[in-house]
Amino acid sequence: MTVLLVFAGGAIGAPARYLLDRYVQRHRRGVFPWGTLTVNVLGSLVLGLLLGASAGAGLPDQVVLLVGTGVCGALTTFSTFGFETVRLLEEGATMEAGLNAVASLVLGVLAAFAGHLLGGLL
Repeated sequence: MTVLLVFAGGAIGAPARYLLDRYVQRHRRGVFPWGTLTVNVLGSLVLGLLLGASAGAGLPDQVVLLVGTGVCGALTTFSTFGFETVRLLEEGATMEAGLNAVASLVLGVLAAFAGHLLGGLL
């Protein structure tokens, strides 16, 4: 049952990641990977909300597996973040690479923290 829940969540999160990334990138100019930053921060926020709500309201483990591990796991992408940061460095866009690294870390952690606080209020 656990694997099926994670699989089902991944089947939602992976296409959502692709579609949201493409949508954001289509509406932005330049080399900065706005799409990847967006899905990673959004996934951090959702996971924080879920775990905050789980701690406060005691959500069933199945919900955490489906949404947290499955959806958020497939929605967010550390490997693409790493690749895009290296690509920016290779292209000589060092400021954008640094901004991507710092923004991803800071915004991701802040989003997870804010989500956890908000989720705890539910």
